[in-house]
Amino acid sequence: MSPILAAAGCFVLYVLGYRVYGKHLADKVFRLDADRETAAHTLQDGIDYVPTNRFVLFGHHYASITGLAPMLGPAVAVIWGWLPAMLWVVFGAILVGCVHDFSALVVSVRARGLSIGKVAEGVIGPLAKVLFLALIFFGVALAMGVFVFIIAVLFQAGADFDPDDLSKATTSFPSAVLPSGVLMIVAMVMGFLLYKRGFPLVPTTVVGFVLMMIAVYLGTKWPTLGLDRSHWPTKTGWTWILLGYAFVASVLPVWSLLQARDFLNSLLLYLGLLAAYGGFFLLDPSFAAPAVNFHPEGAPSLFPFVFIVIACGAASGFHGLVSSGTTAKQLNKETDARFVAYGGMIGESLLGLLAVLACTAGFETESAWQNAYRDWGTIEAGLANKLGAFIHGTSRFIGALGVEKNLAAAFIAVVVVSFALTTLDSATRLLRFNVSEIGESLRMKFLENRYVATVIAVGAICFFAFYEIVDAKTGASKPAGLALWTLFGVINQLLAGLTLLVATLYLKQRGRAWGFTGLPMLLMLGSTFIALFTKVSDFWRGGQVLLFAVGCSLILIGVGIIVEGIRTHFRGDRYDDDMITFATKTN
Repeated sequence: MSPILAAAGCFVLYVLGYRVYGKHLADKVFRLDADRETAAHTLQDGIDYVPTNRFVLFGHHYASITGLAPMLGPAVAVIWGWLPAMLWVVFGAILVGCVHDFSALVVSVRARGLSIGKVAEGVIGPLAKVLFLALIFFGVALAMGVFVFIIAVLFQAGADFDPDDLSKATTSFPSAVLPSGVLMIVAMVMGFLLYKRGFPLVPTTVVGFVLMMIAVYLGTKWPTLGLDRSHWPTKTGWTWILLGYAFVASVLPVWSLLQARDFLNSLLLYLGLLAAYGGFFLLDPSFAAPAVNFHPEGAPSLFPFVFIVIACGAASGFHGLVSSGTTAKQLNKETDARFVAYGGMIGESLLGLLAVLACTAGFETESAWQNAYRDWGTIEAGLANKLGAFIHGTSRFIGALGVEKNLAAAFIAVVVVSFALTTLDSATRLLRFNVSEIGESLRMKFLENRYVATVIAVGAICFFAFYEIVDAKTGASKPAGLALWTLFGVINQLLAGLTLLVATLYLKQRGRAWGFTGLPMLLMLGSTFIALFTKVSDFWRGGQVLLFAVGCSLILIGVGIIVEGIRTHFRGDRYDDDMITFATKTN
């Protein structure tokens, strides 16, 4: 099949999903009410609870959920062929991922903008909340540890870095450092001007975006800021810098950095998607990869691991944390939820689809693709290499528009890195909320202090950023890399399934059509537990004690929440009010 025909069909499905399926969920299932006051108004504090223009909030939400995952996951999953990856990216998003993100946002807004873990307490019970909080802590800390590790690799000036030909790089893209730094400064100035000086949004945004694009160009001219390679920070140095940035970004008021930065980032991605897809249709490439490759050497089975590896490109439990952690606290009106959450997940799926195309049709020859994806070991050797494949494939598409190759490669590298950084700071904030809620549950008041909670959050991320696996046969140490990424995928999908469980029970308790969330929940939980038992067995055979213990803990947490959910189902609670009050339940 022609890649252009396949992509065009996917676009039609996205439009139908938003206009028909998403509208039905909003109007008939969850019954959004524009006149119902949201938590952003009732609990407004100028730090976390801030009523926000829906277009600005869409940018924040989109940038927060769109990190490395929708590019990295599909870039790995195409080892099984372009067709399974494309089908799950599109249908998984429309029928599972979008429903999950939208449901998490709505139930959180109706529970004072609290996290999905706290919502679980109101819908299921106190034990479910404790288990949810433990699962969230594991998942977010692990994922951000992987993100920090990969960003540090991308920022270093490795052996493959050539300042005279940036397009040759496979893992080293220091040209993204200058634009990323400028973006943070511009975002902080924008936040001050918009919220403290009342400057109009459009002209302020235009100036900020122009400055950001100038910084992208300057990054190609001074990729290491004029420093000699020997004076450029190493991977370890960048890891510590990124952890420091995560701490600062987490404790700042949301308007001072995150909102403006995420909004600018979303504009950057809109431009990147438009240019990449425009070049793709103009180039009219062919698939260099097979449609289906059932048994790649050394790879786990296609089902269920294509779901697990793609993760955020189709369905992600992490999105539920963003929806219920930061976005719900900023939603101006309930009716903005479909645009922000359902639409935001379609936007992320578009990026996942681009990753599938870039890593299959972005290769010039079949032999080049076969060399990059010859076996599972080529992926295990370095996840950053697969991001390199995405960057090169997408740069090839943009090059069809006449853009110089160095500029195209630098631009896509900035898109990749900026969204990874955005997810890092948003996720650290979410982890801070999680630690505070754990402190509340344990009656440990000091954990509710945002500085103390952030130190714990960053410390957990730090652990996984530096974590290495010892090979049981050779005794050699290596970065956890793919093992942690697969484990993150399992946690992520488990969290998505359990979030859908909460949404399903919420709808059932109010006499609504709960099958729209119930069926995706069964798919997520079924496939995830199969994958989880498989990975736990692998960890045990490989002598990876820590990962084995984490896997067993995940099984116990997941089963515990499901058992509590089943008990709630048969208890038959009924409510007339859409709001979740956390009061004692009455039948």
